Order: sequence, then C-alpha cells, then structure tokens
Amino acid sequence: MWLVALALLAGAFTGAILTALRGRHIRARLRAELVELEHSVQRRADQVTSLSHELRTPLSMIKGAVDLLREGMPGPLTPAQGRLLQVLDHQSTQVIGLCESLLIQAKIEAGLFVPKLERVDLSVVARDVVTAMRPLCAQRQQRISLDAPQVTPRIEADPMLLAQAITNLLSNASRFTTTGGSIDVRVTAIDTGLAVYVTDDGAGMSREERHRLFHRFATGRPLADGTGLGLVITKTIVELHGGEIMVHTASQRGTTFLFTLPRTAPAGTGS
Repeated sequence: MWLVALALLAGAFTGAILTALRGRHIRARLRAELVELEHSVQRRADQVTSLSHELRTPLSMIKGAVDLLREGMPGPLTPAQGRLLQVLDHQSTQVIGLCESLLIQAKIEAGLFVPKLERVDLSVVARDVVTAMRPLCAQRQQRISLDAPQVTPRIEADPMLLAQAITNLLSNASRFTTTGGSIDVRVTAIDTGLAVYVTDDGAGMSREERHRLFHRFATGRPLADGTGLGLVITKTIVELHGGEIMVHTASQRGTTFLFTLPRTAPAGTGS
C-alpha cells in the first residue's frame, strides 16, 4: 500500500515540477514578447520622430520665405501673387502642424508623453490661446469670444499641454465654422474641478460622423481637410490629467466640445 502512496506522491511531485517549468517558460516567453513589443514601439516612434523632423525643417524654411514675400520684402506683389502666397502659407502651416501632431502621437505610443505639472490658472491659459487664435479666425471673418472668470481656482496641470488641447479644439472649430461664423470658449468651475467648453455654429455632425471622432485619420466629416490627430491628442492630454472629454453635436446645429479637469492630477502623473 505504501508503494502505491509513494508512486502517487512521486507522480504529484513530478507533475508540480512540470507545471512550474511550463509556467516559468510561459512567463519567460511573455517577458520576451513584451520586450520585443516595447522595442517595436520605440523603433516606430523613432522613425516617426525622424521623419517629422526631416519634414518640419524644410517646411519651416519655406514658410519663412513665404512670410517675407507676403510682407513685400523683395518687392511689391500683384493681387494674384498675394492670393497664391496666402494659399501656400496656409498649406505650409497645416503640414507643419501635422508634423507636430505626429511627433506628439509618437511620444504617446512610446510612453514618453509625461505631463510636467505645476499650479495652473486655466483662465490664463485659455485667454492666451484665444489671443493667439484671433488672427486665424479673423482671416476667415470668424468671431471668437471667451467667457472666463478673472480668478480661477488653480489646478495641478501641464500648462503647455493644456494650451495644446485648447488650441486643437479651437482649430477644429474654426475649420468647421462657416465664414462669418462665431466660436465661443467658456471656462467654468464645477464640483470636481474645472470645465472648458468650445462651441461653434458650424454644420454639426450626424450620429455616424460622431462615432468616428477620436480616431486617428478620421475627422467625423466625410470631406474634412483634417487628419483627426488633433482630437486624438486632445483626448490623450485630458485623460493624462485625469479628466474627460465629451461632445454634443447635431446636424446643422453646431458642435460643443467639453472637457473637464480635476483639481488634483491623478497619482503617478507628472515628472
């Protein structure tokens, strides 16, 4: 009888060893796959960063030359030449912005996108962005208004990233607002922190177009000239700060993007 018990015990011990070895093998394989995945993401991020840099440098030089021409430095321009340079300036600005978006997206996917937190007055950030955006809106004869408290409770955030998020939403609103339309920006305190509203009076979106938002290279508009990266990056910035982003839209009735931010950034955020 004891021989049977010994055999059973030996079998169980052998099975346990085999199970442990299989588990160790699986863990080692998973670790190797994770390392390879991390290397793959890093390689992709490096490739995108290099490509964006190589594109951005000559484009910046082109835009600088266009600016000089539009200012009349080499000599006066004909009206037709002025219109062509305006188109070239606009397209150069768009491609430079795309390069910046690709750089940020590459950093996000490589896990290198970390907010640098400080105590921030969101009204000041919004006011600076609106001021910077007014010339662009003026070119399209669009009105942009800001409703923000003089004193806003400070929150823990990265001011440069928040400025990027608001800029992306305003650029998106301007793109889809008609000539002569209006864009309204509002900053307000809520129970959990602060909220920012960006409202345009453009064509709005259908339910199907709404579902395509926040995906790369999908703008929610079938004939849109954007890439959708701006909204993806904005969503990432807001979520990195522990906030949420929402959209309210209806066809022919305009669109409102709303994002909320908590008073204190989530643990583990920042450097």
